[in-house]
Amino acid sequence: MNKGILTVGIIFLALIALLLLQVLNNYSTGSELDYYLVKETTDAAIEDALDPVFYSTCGVYRIDKEKFVENFLYRFANSVDASRSYNIGFYDINEVPPRVSVKIDSLTTLSFKSTDDNGSKKKEAANISTSYDAIVESNYKTDLMTEINMKDDYSDQCKNLYGVR
Repeated sequence: MNKGILTVGIIFLALIALLLLQVLNNYSTGSELDYYLVKETTDAAIEDALDPVFYSTCGVYRIDKEKFVENFLYRFANSVDASRSYNIGFYDINEVPPRVSVKIDSLTTLSFKSTDDNGSKKKEAANISTSYDAIVESNYKTDLMTEINMKDDYSDQCKNLYGVR
């Protein structure tokens, strides 16, 4: 009888260990996948939102905020796993120079039951937060004709950038 209970106990502990490993693996893999998903989606959305007309006129990169958000949400929605829920936050979208800060919160399958201060029961899930900041840089190489035109005649949209009144 003693050996039978010992065997059942060892099997039970092994199952708990496997469950714990599965939860930790899900959490770490989810975090890594979320990071690369946010990184690739942000970089592609910034590239789509660059304004080539503004660059040819002023010689400076600029992104359109609305176009960036639209492209990001479209690309992100096409790439995510439907079994998890995501919370997307855009913090600091700057048009000139192009700079974006994105934060994604995703809920894992791990959840805990807890009680509120009032005694009501609620279900809380473990949250994975992924932040990504992207800045578009250039080597300050512009077209020679653009520089000559900007020195002679500043366009109205470039006056604010260079402080010309």
